[in-house]
Amino acid sequence: MVITIDGPAGTGKSTVAMALAERLGFDFLDTGAMYRAVGLEALRRNTNLEDPRELAFVARHARIDFDWAKHPPTVKLNGETVGHLLRGGEATRAASYVAVVPAIREMLVAQQQRIGRERQNLVTEGRDQGTVAFPKAEFKFYLDATPAERARRRVAQLRSRGEIVDYNEVLGGIVSRDTRDATRSVGPLAVPPDAQVIDTTRMTQQQVVDAMAERVRAASAAASRSAAPAGG
Repeated sequence: MVITIDGPAGTGKSTVAMALAERLGFDFLDTGAMYRAVGLEALRRNTNLEDPRELAFVARHARIDFDWAKHPPTVKLNGETVGHLLRGGEATRAASYVAVVPAIREMLVAQQQRIGRERQNLVTEGRDQGTVAFPKAEFKFYLDATPAERARRRVAQLRSRGEIVDYNEVLGGIVSRDTRDATRSVGPLAVPPDAQVIDTTRMTQQQVVDAMAERVRAASAAASRSAAPAGG
């Protein structure tokens, strides 16, 4: 079974997806970490972030793996564990350039689909999981929140790591990222037609996870009842 969670930056997709996967006993795939890993490699190579060809070259020669024995799975870039480096402001900023390059999206979506075939049960989050990567997923969710709330969460996250950030700058970055994500030519941010939309602006993480887990369990139970042979 594949469960997709899509939505714009700052809606808590990664945290919620990780918690949902743990509750259901599923594997968790953080696709955003894949783009940030390519962004990190681009920064390490002093790549021109404005040059799609250079970025695609970096992506083709970057090996991104997950250690599925860890919970949540740790991200490896060319054999090095880099998860702790991927949530910083620089890697996130670089990822916003990486994510709009069609050749890179095609490469990473193909890898995500391969992971979906290899892992028996998967919760995967991103911006095109229910629309492009796994259009036939059994359950699809789309998380949203106001830009102001998403900026507040992002600032709190970065400050908790000791980074000095400005709220208005973060808000402007989120609005710009939304525009780029929604208008890119490959895998644009969109609500999957069959997804349940959840506005997380005034919800806690626990409430969001509870709502999603309840829907999955209720639907699974109903499917089991309909598949059970009639008594007699």
